[in-house]
Amino acid sequence: MPVTGLATELLHTVEGRVAHLTLNRPGALNALTPAGRNRLIGLLGDASADPEIRAVVLTGTGRAFCAGADLRAGSRGGSGGGSEDGSGGGERVAGERVAGDVARMLRLGAQRLVSAVLDCEKPVIAAVNGTAAGLGAHLALACDLVLAAESARFIEVFVRRGLVPDGGGAYLLPRLIGPHRAKELMFFGDALSAADAERLGLVNRTVPDGELDKESRDWAARLAAGPTRALALTKHLVNTSLDSDRATAFAAEAAAQEINMTTADAQEGVASFVERRSPEFRGR
Repeated sequence: MPVTGLATELLHTVEGRVAHLTLNRPGALNALTPAGRNRLIGLLGDASADPEIRAVVLTGTGRAFCAGADLRAGSRGGSGGGSEDGSGGGERVAGERVAGDVARMLRLGAQRLVSAVLDCEKPVIAAVNGTAAGLGAHLALACDLVLAAESARFIEVFVRRGLVPDGGGAYLLPRLIGPHRAKELMFFGDALSAADAERLGLVNRTVPDGELDKESRDWAARLAAGPTRALALTKHLVNTSLDSDRATAFAAEAAAQEINMTTADAQEGVASFVERRSPEFRGR
């Protein structure tokens, strides 16, 4: 039986303890509909909670990674004041917008999506196969590791539409490349090549287009073989470090190490060192 609806809009497979999430609306440059965005949030939450999943790869089909939010879907009520985001309110005249609608839409939509990536307890790799624009760029940059095909481009497209960057862009970019570079990208909205993104530190590695899938699978396999809980705690420490003073960061580090030493993987790591053998981590 052919797969239809949301299952084709966002492909989900699990291979070798790795969840592969593939945006699959190539005709729309993988722009996210509200329903597709919500399913992606749900799948990231599932991967975070599933002990059998130990890494996540996020990519797209066609010539784009993700062109951002589908504004056409939003104009039909999907992302701006519609009930799917929980932002509708009683008997409202069609097209009417009241104060609070936009902020609520962002909290429950784009911001919730970026938070789902940042809060996922498994390492998330973005395999950026093409254009990543607007929310699509922020979705990629929220991931823990970013691989980009040589043809990929990153575009802070909001200024071209007269909009303020959302989806956590003004939070993510300054922390990755500093405020001056972040403002340059956001003020001008120029396309940034994969090579330039790597040079600025937005991308871990740029690879030939034909090697992106293999490289992302290789990285994911290495992560899936690692000490999953230690990686989760490390991710949390790094993500919160820039918002912490030294005392808070050191206390969080000590607490994380205390928690981690109760895991089977930590005990295996110490035992393997003593016994002079390679560790076999089980993600527990």
